[in-house]
Amino acid sequence: MVELKTAREIERMRVTGQFVAEILGELRARAQVGVNLLELEQHVRQRIRERGANSCYWDYAPSFGRGPFRNTVCLSVNDAVLHGLPFDYTLRDGDVLSMDLAVGIDGWVADSATTVIVGTAAESDRRLVRATELALDAAIAAAQPGNRIGDISAAIAAVARAHGYPVNTEFGGHGLGRTMHEDPHVPNDGAPGRGYRLRPGLTIALEPWFAATTDRIVTDPDGWTLRSADGSRTAHSEHTIAITADGPTVLTLAA
Repeated sequence: MVELKTAREIERMRVTGQFVAEILGELRARAQVGVNLLELEQHVRQRIRERGANSCYWDYAPSFGRGPFRNTVCLSVNDAVLHGLPFDYTLRDGDVLSMDLAVGIDGWVADSATTVIVGTAAESDRRLVRATELALDAAIAAAQPGNRIGDISAAIAAVARAHGYPVNTEFGGHGLGRTMHEDPHVPNDGAPGRGYRLRPGLTIALEPWFAATTDRIVTDPDGWTLRSADGSRTAHSEHTIAITADGPTVLTLAA
């Protein structure tokens, strides 16, 4: 069931979104050579606790994971792209790190992700990360009232194909608001003009993610971390947006 939000509810989601954006900005600055992933996890825990917010990940136990998730941020390195469990790993020069964060404040959720290259960036990695950012921009531009979910999906896939990247549709964007995952599902590939019609009040997370040379993913023994099946590098970008009568507005931007 799709729940449309009022203007006041969207503004409450924007408060959460700004907080999510602030933390991701801090993590981008902290993700340096020699920093341990567990240090980044502890920073997020502290910021959430100080704000009186709630982690959407802590104790999350969906059908695709193994048991409750007991961390507050997803940290995925190199060929890992989604649901990465923070672990005892020290970042190295050239690592590609995707950071995905969903938080609730006063009952309203926002979700965002960003990918950084630690230290020296290989041009191939820089191009991959940039492709996800361009795909996210294209997805937001397509999220106009009266369009359909398929228009967003097709816009993401068009950027991927223009850059030569395959597209996986197992995991993609989603509705959110009172909880982290709501209807509708927003695949990263689809047909224009198909699917749910976009209406003012719809709030969705758009999250293009690509692997350099495969559309297949595998799950780590931890039961959570998803990696490219061929070990190629990956990247992930995400914003929470609201559809309004005037067009899409991004809720996960720093104030």
